Amino acid sequence: MPPTTFRGLSLDRFQAESIAALEAGHSVLVCAPTGTGKTVIADWAVERALTAGREVIYTAPIKALSNQKFRDYGRLFGEEKIGLITGDLVIRRDAPCKVMTTEILRNMLLGGEKLEALDCVVIDEIHFLDDRERGTAWEELLIYLPERVQIVGLSATLRNAKQFAAWLGHVRNRWVQVVEETERAVPLDYWVADVSVGMLPPAEFSKRAAKMGPAAEADHGGRGGRGRERERGGRDGGRGGGRDRGGRDGGRPDRHGGTGGAARAQITTHHDIFDVLEKREYLPYLYFCFSRKNVENFARSLGQRLKRGLNDTEASRELSARLDAFAKEDTGHVLEPELRALYEKGIAFHHAGLHVQLKALVEELYEARLIQVLYCTSTFALGINMPARTAAFDGLRKFDGRSLRPLTTREFMQKAGRAGRRGMDTVGHVVIRTDPNEWMYNERSLQTYLRGESEPVRSSFALSFNSIVNLLERAGKEHIREVVEKSFLAFAMQSEAKRYERDAADLASQGDKKSVKEAEKMTKRAEQAHGRVWDDVQKRFAFLQAYGYLGPDLQLQAGAIVLKSVQIEEIFVTEMLLAGSLETLEPARLFGVLCAVNKEFGRDVRSRLKIKGEDLTLVRELDKIRNDDVVRGSEQMTGNAVCWCPEMIPFGRLWAEGKTLAELLDYLESGADISGDLVGAFRRAKDLAGQLIDVWSVDPARVAEMKQLIRDVSRDEVLVVD
Repeated sequence: MPPTTFRGLSLDRFQAESIAALEAGHSVLVCAPTGTGKTVIADWAVERALTAGREVIYTAPIKALSNQKFRDYGRLFGEEKIGLITGDLVIRRDAPCKVMTTEILRNMLLGGEKLEALDCVVIDEIHFLDDRERGTAWEELLIYLPERVQIVGLSATLRNAKQFAAWLGHVRNRWVQVVEETERAVPLDYWVADVSVGMLPPAEFSKRAAKMGPAAEADHGGRGGRGRERERGGRDGGRGGGRDRGGRDGGRPDRHGGTGGAARAQITTHHDIFDVLEKREYLPYLYFCFSRKNVENFARSLGQRLKRGLNDTEASRELSARLDAFAKEDTGHVLEPELRALYEKGIAFHHAGLHVQLKALVEELYEARLIQVLYCTSTFALGINMPARTAAFDGLRKFDGRSLRPLTTREFMQKAGRAGRRGMDTVGHVVIRTDPNEWMYNERSLQTYLRGESEPVRSSFALSFNSIVNLLERAGKEHIREVVEKSFLAFAMQSEAKRYERDAADLASQGDKKSVKEAEKMTKRAEQAHGRVWDDVQKRFAFLQAYGYLGPDLQLQAGAIVLKSVQIEEIFVTEMLLAGSLETLEPARLFGVLCAVNKEFGRDVRSRLKIKGEDLTLVRELDKIRNDDVVRGSEQMTGNAVCWCPEMIPFGRLWAEGKTLAELLDYLESGADISGDLVGAFRRAKDLAGQLIDVWSVDPARVAEMKQLIRDVSRDEVLVVD
């Protein structure tokens, strides 16, 4: 019989089924909407391993989620039993339950760690396997893990879950049970909001918007006009305040004195969304937008507009007490008076660039239900267990680094799924801010989301150069081929090849000339599909041979021996090392270079630190390496642009010399807080410095310098578990 309870909680059907499968010794792939309680299954697996005196690993795609699970499990099972390994931080590495990012576990396995006592690995957000830049680490991890280790894969959406599980079972030679849940514990209501139309269900909104006619777009000045207006309106200081709302929340006259017609259309702001959500008692809510600058500006403008707090008296007292406690430990004075006043009103903002201590504070206050309105970017939706009564969207399109595109169904549902607090709400609310001229675009996307047409997980498998040379040294070319042919990409290609072969056979059986020609085409496609993945790896072999990293028989040459230890900007950093450019750099300046190859400033960031003197000479030398054929060729081979931001060098150098984060931020101009970006750069540079210890292992003096450098930069914000 499947279990019915866990830790005093009644288990839902999918939770009980998943736990029963694990008890039977199977691996499980759990697909259930955000907020339905997938983490209960992970918690059960962790408790089982700890009770049996065995080991368990919890992996997550982002450090924020790793850090949250570290804190949660420390409270749940005792701090001494929980470790954290994220590259930035290592806490209790020998603990029986270790929380880490996925790449860390991949690297441990690639390095040959046996993990003899490991019973189970939980892979949260397992659909990240299709991430273009990071997905290969997920596949490698699943291939390298010993077959005896159980897998608990968690995902909100996996349209091709059965195909994925079939591949996983094939690779690991053990049954993988798919457990799916489509119903949410707290159902969602969807709303579309526009100041001229009102807040209505999508179908009703479409009817009302259609009656407004095409003049609405002209009244907005077109799509470009709206975008410019909203950018100017980031700190709108109350624009739109005090107005009655249209639709169900009251009519408002147009400029001609009526209450209908397209001429009344106007831009809908985040203030309008606040007004209607507060009136309907739909707080607390998350307001998702895709610009850090707007996240901060919107929060501040709402704070300026409101002359009152959003918490009751008791909650306000608790909020003040928590802020007082934070201020006592706030040696860096990050909680400025303006921010404190904003938080005291129950309003905050959250994004990846936020100061790590502020990020942790905001998460703590939100978790304690003391923040009623949180403006946030996508990172707040990814795995972190922070639900709300309502999830509001500033729009349904985001810039992905290349172009402005609609949110995928998975992206939308991860954010929407934050609405509806289990045990507190009978229904969650999802609100899309729009304007009549935008609705034709948003409606099409929303219909796709509501049909539940999530994207299938597609493999992004492509072995890194670092993985290739490590695998070559450990096991040789044939082992690499074995790994490649176990990939999800190869599995999918084989399925495609079989389909082409069946089609070719059907066409050939028809016997006419046209069919025979088509059959030949299908046969050729089948052959290409069979060999495509291995062909791509062989191209990487050829690349490494062409530039002297590998010999004619794929033996490791000097470049490959260095490359074995370099996992960040692999070829660029290796070429610097081979050129001797880093050999004699004093540690602080070296740290600046390591920062420059792992983080770029955003387009709206301006540095007042000029690159001059020795830094300028160094940049000119490294620019030549950056533009050398081998580095450019690696970009083309991988499809990923090399990171190189010389403006970061003085910031890394000054941090290593002891400057505080606050002092460094005084040299930067930005529309949003980027202290978290700087700290992230320092952490990754510290990780890269650790990799250089392996490169320089035969030079005790240089190794000692690197170890001292790591101690020097491991202070203040760099050590905060954000």
